[in-house]
Amino acid sequence: MHSRSRRLFCATAALLLSAAASADGLRMLVQRSPLAGAQYHRLAEAWPRMREGDALALEREPDNRHDKRAIRVLWRGIMIGYLPRAANFDAAGEMDAGRRLSARVGHMQADPDPWKRLRIDVWADLHPPGERR
Repeated sequence: MHSRSRRLFCATAALLLSAAASADGLRMLVQRSPLAGAQYHRLAEAWPRMREGDALALEREPDNRHDKRAIRVLWRGIMIGYLPRAANFDAAGEMDAGRRLSARVGHMQADPDPWKRLRIDVWADLHPPGERR
């Protein structure tokens, strides 16, 4: 690799890594999904106060009668929906294995189609807080 290309590559890599690094550790974006079931839960109640970038909690719900891999999505303790059934295989497996996932509101859009209102960004925490690197 030429010196100029190598510098550009290194600068780009450093920028990407620093963007994903936070006080909570290093993380990697692993999934982007719409919110499922928003029309059946409390998204409408939370919507006026929600902002892109807000933290979301993910909770496994293995006793869910519709989906054994169900993962509920909460905003400030309010149940707003689920990760979609067709997209929760990996996230459920990671959570069941004890790995920490975090989520944020990736995108919001006022749309009559509930599947288009909210995008969830799911992150894998590569170095959980307090872990030595």
